[in-house]
Parts: sequence; C-alpha cells; structure tokens
Amino acid sequence: MRIGMLTGGGDCPGLNAVIRAVVRHSIKNYKSELVGFLEGWRGPIENKVMPLNLDNTSGILHKGGTILKSSRTNPFKVDKGPEKIMENMKQNNLDALIAIGGEDTCGVAHKMFTQYQLNVVCVPKTIDNDLSATDFTFGFDTAVNIVMECVDRLHSTAESHDRILVCEVMGRHAGWIACYGGIAGGADFICVPEKPINLSELVKAVKNRHANGKKFSIIVAAEGAKLAEAEILKDKELDAFGHVKLGGIGEQLAKLIEKETGFETRSTTLGHIQRGGSPTAFDRVLGTRFGVKATDLVHTKKFGTMVALNGNQIVDVPVEAGVGTLKTLDMDLYKTASIFFG
Repeated sequence: MRIGMLTGGGDCPGLNAVIRAVVRHSIKNYKSELVGFLEGWRGPIENKVMPLNLDNTSGILHKGGTILKSSRTNPFKVDKGPEKIMENMKQNNLDALIAIGGEDTCGVAHKMFTQYQLNVVCVPKTIDNDLSATDFTFGFDTAVNIVMECVDRLHSTAESHDRILVCEVMGRHAGWIACYGGIAGGADFICVPEKPINLSELVKAVKNRHANGKKFSIIVAAEGAKLAEAEILKDKELDAFGHVKLGGIGEQLAKLIEKETGFETRSTTLGHIQRGGSPTAFDRVLGTRFGVKATDLVHTKKFGTMVALNGNQIVDVPVEAGVGTLKTLDMDLYKTASIFFG
C-alpha cells in the first residue's frame, strides 16, 4: 500500500513517536510506502508532501513537535477543499490516510470519510485530554508534568514573598490539565471550565490559609474557567473552526483576589510552554502503541476508525465516537482535589 499521513491542530509531544511507529511498522512488516502531508489538512489541499522513510524518521522519538509541521486548516472552509484532497490523494497514488489530531482534525476526517469516502484512520492527539472514547490522549501526560513542575517553582517565589499566585493553564472547555496539574503541584485552589468560579468561596479559602499561618497560596486556573458572576470573553475573534480565542482569566482573578483580600497577588500564564519539549515516557509509549495500531487498521482496511486507549488495551472505535461529544473533566476527580482547597 501507499499511505499518506498528516498531523493537524496544535503541536503536541508524542506526535513524532506516532509518525516513527507508523513508518517503521508499515515498511518493515507490510512493505508499504509512506508519504507525509505537510501542515495539517493544508498539505493534502495544496499537495505539500514529503517522503517518509526509515532514515528521516530515525532519532525523532524524543523530539517534541512534529516533523510534518501542522496548522489549523479546515478544508470545509476552503473553496473545493475536500475535492482537492481527494484529487491529491489520487495524484500521489495513495490508498489511505492516517490523520493524527484532536477534535477538529478527526472531525474533518469523519466528514471526509462519510461524505467523500476517504479511506482514513485517526490517531487522537490533544494535551487537553478532551476526546471521547479514549481514556487518555498522548501529549496530556507531558503537559501535566510541565504544569506540575511550573507550580512547584511558583511555590518558591510565592512563599518567599508571601504572595498569592494565579497560574493560568490550557483547557478551553475541559479542566483535565488544571485538575491533574493542580493536584500534582499541590495547588490550594483549582478553577475549571466545568464549574463556574465562586469568587467568595475562593477568597474564603485564601483567607483561611492566612488565618492558619499560610501567608501564600497557589491557584491553578484553566483558560476556559469563568466567574459565576460574569462572562469573560474579551476577544470575540473566531478561528477557522468557530472557536472563541480564550485567555485572561488568570490576570482577572489576580486583580479580584487582591481587591477582596488585600493580599499581594500576581498571575502567570504558562501558554504554549505546556505543548513544547520532549514527551514523557508515558506519551512516547502511548504514541508508539497508537501508531502501530493505526498501521494495522489501515492494512486491514478498517477505515473510518480511531485508535483509543481502553484501560491498558489499544482498541479501535468509530471516529464519530471520539468527536461526537467533548470529554469534560470527571467531577469526582475535582471533588478529590477540593479536599485540599484552603
């Protein structure tokens, strides 16, 4: 077979592990050929390709980002985008496509499969861990470890200056990173999109700590967290998939906390640092397992599917199962975290 591959959406630690696994397994065990499309879905639209072989995918397991580059291109927002994809698949003599990405990338793959009969298999990728039908996505573990390390470091300066520090992390609609990272880093309060922020409750927790001799506090807030009293969407600009650009909750919370408590409060936003760098062992292994499974699905012509982690088993599910409903935070986990608030 001749197989195409692309990585779409935000970059993520572990992408290169998947690429390496697909290439190695396909060439060594199936004698297939690989072609990489560059810059996400823009690649098959504009026919941006590169050969993939054992040489140029060697030594990439530990590297962050993606050698195939990425973009947030939506083919259904491009004039004749889907038709161009099918044309370029044919021009490159490709039998199938492996699409590695999150909700948007896999959502496009599902539409291409159902509406244009594209032979596609998906690999779920997102640091937000918000794709349904899989227990975890690769990239999440790395992001959480980065948040944990940063919160550890924030403790030092917070304690030294008797300050309240608000750490804003990624998480548009799901609080997985904030909750896992907050618990691991010993945060004193965690704010997630699934639960409106009760300012009086947060202020009370901070004051209680001060009353008990703890003159500093660390608050972890997901970028999509919102105050119960007001909506915080300062930037109404939409991306290609219709999402509002979020951010700024950390700074706003810091100002409100300082105003309500009188305690010096600062904010910091981790931003893209959470997506960069070398993947953890967990993400390298998960990405590798996903890549191997996706290769098997392509060669058995089980298209319209997505690989997934179920317990400790790698399984396949319909793509629509992964993208139909966003996987929000398990609130039992948040309840566990709240035991340590204040």
